[in-house]
Amino acid sequence: PLMIDPQTQANKFIKNLGNAENGLQTIKQSDNNLLRSLELAIQFGNWILLENVGEELDPALEPILLQQKIKQGSGFVIKLGDKSISYNESFKFFLTTTLPNPHYSPETQVKISLLNFAITQFGLEEQMLNLLVKLEFPELQAQKDEIVENNAKNAKITYELEDKILHTLDAAEQIMDLLANDNLIDILADSKKVSSEIEEQQKISAVAEKQIDETRENFRTVAYRASLLFFCIVDLANIDPMYQ
Repeated sequence: PLMIDPQTQANKFIKNLGNAENGLQTIKQSDNNLLRSLELAIQFGNWILLENVGEELDPALEPILLQQKIKQGSGFVIKLGDKSISYNESFKFFLTTTLPNPHYSPETQVKISLLNFAITQFGLEEQMLNLLVKLEFPELQAQKDEIVENNAKNAKITYELEDKILHTLDAAEQIMDLLANDNLIDILADSKKVSSEIEEQQKISAVAEKQIDETRENFRTVAYRASLLFFCIVDLANIDPMYQ
């Protein structure tokens, strides 16, 4: 993916994710060891972040962007420059640009997955609201964050239970198999119990979240003005390039 990232939020996210997973190397197109870094990352399955790219990408990246892997024995190789590199499936390649409104040619766009991480005015307003509440009422913001995290966990658990049930149903060939399937009966019983617990938690969370949001809304005007000021400053560059 190539991420439009003028506020470098995606850049920070990828760095945190990469360091937590498998280690991450950050490079730039101007680096003299660009190809060497890519060769080693491809071979050993490391993550690469190519940051601050412009509107023109290095042609040497094309085999990677187009996933031009060649079957060789039990694995794959990819040709980079004049070398054939053993391809490790753990290899991941990310690109970011700080250009706010880049124009990539159709030829470039077919090689990449273009993702726009440029912050919107409302998105910044919400972030400012979180910061303000965290500053004035840290315990309240901590409760809000915990509710959001628990809701995400519950959604994941629900999805996994549904997937498990569907997988078991799919494995049964006949109706009689379903009736005699003790494993399926146990899964359904567990799912019902867990779903009831999640539903009860969601009701409690909804009440608490409503109370928290009522307090948070008292800071909405300040968050809105902070967001408005930011975008006013950013848009000055449209009046005169000296403001960039």
